[in-house]
Amino acid sequence: MKRTFLSVLLLSLLASTASVRAQTAEVTQLVLNIEKLDQLRKILQELKDGYEILFKGYSTIRDLSKGNFKLHEAFLDGLLEVSPAVKNYSRVQGIIRCQLAIISEYKAAYERLSSSGSFSQSELDYISGIYHRLAAESLKNLDALTMVLTARKLRASDDERLGLIDGIYQDMSDQLSFLRHFNSNAGLLASQRGAEKADAQTTKKLYDLQP
Repeated sequence: MKRTFLSVLLLSLLASTASVRAQTAEVTQLVLNIEKLDQLRKILQELKDGYEILFKGYSTIRDLSKGNFKLHEAFLDGLLEVSPAVKNYSRVQGIIRCQLAIISEYKAAYERLSSSGSFSQSELDYISGIYHRLAAESLKNLDALTMVLTARKLRASDDERLGLIDGIYQDMSDQLSFLRHFNSNAGLLASQRGAEKADAQTTKKLYDLQP
């Protein structure tokens, strides 16, 4: 009986020890799982914090970019406007006066030259061609001036617009100077030919009067 009892007790102790070991293993695994979960949570939190920092940085850059774009757009739009200082620039009227002078002076000169009788038709065609080309160039300058003075046509600062107007004025002044020089030479040639023609007629009359 004693051996039987001892055997039962021993088996009971062994079973109890095995149970305790099993429970200990389960507790250990549970602790490990909890630690892994805590580590995972920390990793996820770090990823979240990093994402928020990145997103804030992107948002800041995006907002700054939008702000810079708006400033850039406003600057470019401002360049499309024409200030009163440009519109009232004295050389604008000077360009217009040159254009009017070119048109009126070449027409008057052509009438004088064609009615002088000192030029052949081919010579008059050549003179007319010069006048027409000169008039066409002056009209191109007026088109350029119109673009400079018209809003929403050209992106340029006031200084750039004034520089363009100066260039147009100089070109128109050169064209007017050329026209006047050409008219002067053509008029001088017409006078010389007229004088030669008159001398020839006078000489012819004198010879006709001789017996």
